[in-house]
Amino acid sequence: MTQLFLPLCVACLALVFTSAAPPPTTQTAEVAIPDRCDGIEFDAITPDEQGKHLFFKDGFLWKGFRGPAQRVAESFSDIGRVDAAFRMHREGSTEDHDHVYLFQDEMVFRYFNQTLQEGFPKKVEQEFPGVPCHLDAAVECPKGECSADSVLFFKGSEVYHYDVATRTVKKKVWPQVPPCTSAIRWMEHYYCFQGHNFTRFHPVTGVVVVGAYPKDARAYFMGCPNYGGGFGGAHELPACSEVKFDAVTSDNAGRTYYFTGPSYMRLDTSRDGKHAFPVTRMWPEVAGGVDAVFSYQDKMYFIKGDQVFIYLSGAHYSLIEGYPKTLQEELGVQGPVDAAFACPGDHTAHIIQGDQMKDVDLSATPRTVTKATTLRHAKVDSALCGPDGLKLFVGSSYYEYTATSELGAGQVERMPSPITPSMMACRRD
Repeated sequence: MTQLFLPLCVACLALVFTSAAPPPTTQTAEVAIPDRCDGIEFDAITPDEQGKHLFFKDGFLWKGFRGPAQRVAESFSDIGRVDAAFRMHREGSTEDHDHVYLFQDEMVFRYFNQTLQEGFPKKVEQEFPGVPCHLDAAVECPKGECSADSVLFFKGSEVYHYDVATRTVKKKVWPQVPPCTSAIRWMEHYYCFQGHNFTRFHPVTGVVVVGAYPKDARAYFMGCPNYGGGFGGAHELPACSEVKFDAVTSDNAGRTYYFTGPSYMRLDTSRDGKHAFPVTRMWPEVAGGVDAVFSYQDKMYFIKGDQVFIYLSGAHYSLIEGYPKTLQEELGVQGPVDAAFACPGDHTAHIIQGDQMKDVDLSATPRTVTKATTLRHAKVDSALCGPDGLKLFVGSSYYEYTATSELGAGQVERMPSPITPSMMACRRD
């Protein structure tokens, strides 16, 4: 697929449509359906507007990390083979935000909900001035991870940084990154695929984590036998009625995390789908699960046993020097702790132990309990406070409140709501 030195292409539209949709024949040769666990080289990978990843190979398509292949034409009309693909990130633009772009030779096709958009296909140079055709790979790079909402286009050893707003291009060569046959952005990380291996790279500098890559995609991005089951494991999704959260919190960037046992799931966005990971993947010092987690300003507090771990929030969390410390030293309470939460803009940590909620002033030194409340709930597993109110999780259900003043034993009883698949990766009973 890689072509190193071709200039921008100008081609006859008739030839493009002929290659995109070959005329029917009276006798069609049977094409073997590829098995991605054989270690194939993908032509393109992209998430769709629902967060499900699409893997393309020789006119076939896999939806998600598991499942059989189907023909591309069954989901995307007017195109068969795909050279490169990406999902556009452009918040505030209803025209193309979360639309999927598929590239074939000199042309680009734009889809939303698998429907080809009016005016497409177009020539690549018409839609993305300065970007070559016959691409090898493409991936979105939103503002904050790149300097502006951008797309990275790969062709041979060259990388084209395309600024979506200004429609300008900067060409670069990244010596550490191998020529990519496909590329994806996933959970704010960037991966270049070559064959069945992948390498993680920085989207601005092209720096690769030394010594850790390449890795085999079959052990991560798909559920293959004897390869560990991929991200989130190969196990069947639990029934929603079996789910129990040990902790829930949202950080100052709006990222929401649910913790259960030794795993966590990030649920603030559906753009990358819903996947479970070991807690130690993001917070390596916290092993074997947590008792409670809450966020305050730019920090995330993990309570485990009689210890408190405090991390600085960011794309990559870092443990603050000197931690962990004891619960008594940090928050002025004795363990164990069942749940904890802090509401945005408030300086109070609410520590729940059995049917008691203790308020701790986080702005004071030393920190001590300023108020104790008897709750109407005998046991709370986890709690989350955000702009839309307060949720207390008990087993596989949750209770909604508008303020902490409503939690007392003498307040009006609330009806529980069940945890649903829209909240996390679980299946209906």
